[in-house]
Amino acid sequence: MNSTTLRLRMESLTVLSNLRSTEVYKAYEDTMSALYTTPVEFCQKYAQLCRFHFENRDLGKLLAQEIHFDINVLTNQLHQPLSAEIRKAIDFDLYTINTLISLSGADFLEFAGKAYPKFNSTLQELPTFPAGSPLPFGNCEGLCQLYRKQGFGYFARANAYQIVDNQFQPIEHPDPIRLTDLKGYTLEKKTIRDNTLALLAGKTSNNILLYGDKGCGKSSTVKAIANEYADRGLKIIEMPMSEIQAFPMICESIVHSPFKFILFLDDLTFNSEDERFVALKAFIEGGVAGKPNNLVIYATSNRRHIIREKFSEREGDDIHRRDAMESASSLSDRFGIQITFSKPVKNEYLSIVEQLAEDYGLTLDLDKLHLLAERFATRRGGRSPRTARQFIMHQLALENGDAEDKKEQD
Repeated sequence: MNSTTLRLRMESLTVLSNLRSTEVYKAYEDTMSALYTTPVEFCQKYAQLCRFHFENRDLGKLLAQEIHFDINVLTNQLHQPLSAEIRKAIDFDLYTINTLISLSGADFLEFAGKAYPKFNSTLQELPTFPAGSPLPFGNCEGLCQLYRKQGFGYFARANAYQIVDNQFQPIEHPDPIRLTDLKGYTLEKKTIRDNTLALLAGKTSNNILLYGDKGCGKSSTVKAIANEYADRGLKIIEMPMSEIQAFPMICESIVHSPFKFILFLDDLTFNSEDERFVALKAFIEGGVAGKPNNLVIYATSNRRHIIREKFSEREGDDIHRRDAMESASSLSDRFGIQITFSKPVKNEYLSIVEQLAEDYGLTLDLDKLHLLAERFATRRGGRSPRTARQFIMHQLALENGDAEDKKEQD
């Protein structure tokens, strides 16, 4: 394909026309356009394309990602029969992009040599780069299969997000914890798992409040659930309470997404006069727009009623006391499922220690393991799964240390 034909095709993208606003496509487009300006401008644009290639290595893979993250006519009509015209347009776009990707630096310099024959010898001295990888989907049907299997749009970029300044920000390295890493609390984990599976199946699911003692794995369980089912299209969005006003934006952004979402509110605690308390109540249940069906809210708190109560708020007549208590429980009541995470008793704590010791290959006599674990918990203010894990990490560090450290512990 000659440069003129390719340039015309590049200007004619329809279904995938959003690519023209991406940095990678623009680098190609600017270089092709510069073939019709001056040698100096071509060299400038070509140099930028070379640098972009050197920084990103394979521009074919980069373009494939941009197509994956796109929202277009095809994604909007994915679950209905496509017209022959749309299929033809998609095949046209994909063939054009694949042709573009197949160009190496030497191919661009050959185009430039024909456009500016007087400078051909100089142009051939410029740096080059290899062609990019072809798209893993060469036609409409292949792209449909990608979108159906892996989803599409902005949320195809990552499995975990956080809200920063009223915007979604992908988390590049989320906590990799899995359910198998969390010991004990079998019934509690099953309840959360069952509710999440209902969400993924498109069935009725509840918001969940996980409350109870610190260090018992409330937050870890939510993150582990998200990791467990990420391959089934489950995403997690962590929203700090300082970003509570982003709730409507979140709902609007995900309502048409093919993915399912956990909105994670960690460590909720309010004062009764906190404006965010009132706002969150309205957003969770009772707002005009309503919560999308592909979203559940999982929140953690050390308090069942989330709100800090003062003794003075319970003073007065019966009506005053009842109003104060109803206000305190009004937010927690909006969670259809409430799960208590209590500190483990001695046997449960030691069982968690034993399981973690086995996972990490810690070799200690069982009686000694129990003795040291109990001593460690006493020093740390009580038994909990977090204390158990900290104890195991401490013992592993001692095993890797010198004999003097071990002797001092004994």
